[in-house]
Parts: sequence; structure tokens; C-alpha cells
Amino acid sequence: MNRAIIAASLFSFAAFSVEAAPNGYFDLTPGITLETGDTWIEAGQKYRLYGVQSCLRGTSYTLKNGKKQDCGAASMAVLAAYIRDTRPVCAPVASARDLTYVMCYANVAGKALDLGTILISTGYAFASLNAKGLPYNPAYAVAEQQARKAKSGLWAFPDVQHPSILISKAANAKGAGK
Repeated sequence: MNRAIIAASLFSFAAFSVEAAPNGYFDLTPGITLETGDTWIEAGQKYRLYGVQSCLRGTSYTLKNGKKQDCGAASMAVLAAYIRDTRPVCAPVASARDLTYVMCYANVAGKALDLGTILISTGYAFASLNAKGLPYNPAYAVAEQQARKAKSGLWAFPDVQHPSILISKAANAKGAGK
């Protein structure tokens, strides 16, 4: 899908009424099956937030007291809380064979805000990177930089690693082993 269209859709969310899902959108409600902090299954269909990368399940960060916590579980818990508290509305922006990428907006204090930006700016998700290491959504990269600088959410823990970098390292290691 054209990036300009996707970027334009990010900034047009505020024009929608937050009372009901506009045509082409669907409600994201509690009761879905979360797979990660950016992916879920509803009615047999898998959805993922476009341009958002949650922490990987099984990776960890360390609390000040030395205890390790599952980073992916933290991302997933925050997404679940936003779904429960803000009742997001989503629209498909691209699809693959078994996955639909969506952009969602959430009702926060009567305003429609992009769910990806909320998750990333609070430090519980990251800007997803393409194979060249560039963000799919530049606005998300800006939100991520601000969250990192402010040590928001998971960025408060110095051993948190960007999941897209971990994915890239794993892909490179796999490719080197061929």
C-alpha cells in the first residue's frame, strides 16, 4: 500500500466520530486472542498493527532489584489494557496470505488517537523496521526516539533491546549458516 496513503490515514483519524466505527473500520474489543503486543486473532483471522513491533516474547529486561521480566508479556499486557480501556477501531491497510495489517485509533479523552503511536510513545512497542533498517512508518520512529529519550515504559530499563534489531540479527545469523 502506498506510504503516502497510510501516512495520510494517520493524520485523518481525528476527523472521525469516536462513537461508532466508520465504514471500512471494525471495532477491536476485548475477547480477541492476543499472540503478541502487536498481533491478535479474531474470528479465525490474524491481524497485526502496521508498522508496530512489540517486544518479543521470551526476551527479557531487568528490574532494579535484579529480577528478569518477560518483555513480550509486558508489551502484550499494555496492548490488552488499551484495548479494554479505549475500545479501538481499526482499518485494514494491507494483507498477506494469512495476515491483515491494520491501523487503529483509540478514544482517549474524547479524541481519536493512533494506537500505534500510543503504544510506541509510552515505550511499550517500537517502530517496525524493514529489511534496510528503515521504519515502515517514519512517524513511529519519531515517537520511539522521544520515548527512548524520556526513558518511557520499557526504555526505563537499560537492557531492553529493540526487537527489530534482534529479528535482524537472527535473520543474518540464519542466512550466514546456509
